[in-house]
Amino acid sequence: MKRGKGMKYVGDSRVSAEKTSTTPKDYSEYPGRTVAFWPNFLLTEWLAGSVFLVGFLTLVLTHPSPLEGMADPTTAGYIPLPDWYFLFLYELLKYKYAGGDYVLLGVVVIPGLAFGALLLAPFLDNGPGRRPSQRPIATSMMLLALIATIWLTYDSASAVDWEARAEANKPIPPSEVEIDTSDPGYEVYKNSCASCHGDNLTDGAAGPPLIGIDYTADEIAKISVEGIGNMPAGVFDGTDEELEQLAEFIFTINEENKEE
Repeated sequence: MKRGKGMKYVGDSRVSAEKTSTTPKDYSEYPGRTVAFWPNFLLTEWLAGSVFLVGFLTLVLTHPSPLEGMADPTTAGYIPLPDWYFLFLYELLKYKYAGGDYVLLGVVVIPGLAFGALLLAPFLDNGPGRRPSQRPIATSMMLLALIATIWLTYDSASAVDWEARAEANKPIPPSEVEIDTSDPGYEVYKNSCASCHGDNLTDGAAGPPLIGIDYTADEIAKISVEGIGNMPAGVFDGTDEELEQLAEFIFTINEENKEE
């Protein structure tokens, strides 16, 4: 026997000479280039994430998303839409077997199976190859999910005129609304309505803005007495003259705002 071959030096008989738990695994059987996790791999990931973040922030600054006004529960014709990153799920619910009587499939079952499959993809395709062509299951599932998401998002977004929608529902800054505080209707408004709709009719904590509504003076007077939506009846308890002043005050401000 050659010197040094097959010899083991054990200082304590209670310590196993075959202990290899601290020995790093040999990755030589995996094809392709190996990269140290720290700092090489983390630095590469950080640089890629930084480029994406800068590009995304640039897109947001150059082409900001249109904002809409505060939600008005009294507007029955308004159709709410989710944010763009949920439009593909919104479009999915329009299909026969994903909406209506089968809405549970579209809301829970189909998305659950899709995201569950993506989570299981690394375990279903755990070969040593790193190229997409060497991982057919994971690559196919990811491409299918990407194509479906892009198609459903495009199909949903193309059916909506986003510019017209934003223009019709854009918020009205309080500074653009001029209120004649000397109007007798304003004093009635402060006593009866300001606590819910705000002093300037736009920043109420409990009620929707009263700027941009499309009601006649008679309809406003009727709503003030009988209520509408979440607004209960009996909120206004003034005289008929005060009710007329209040309705004319709110109606006049909205008409002036339309002209501007």
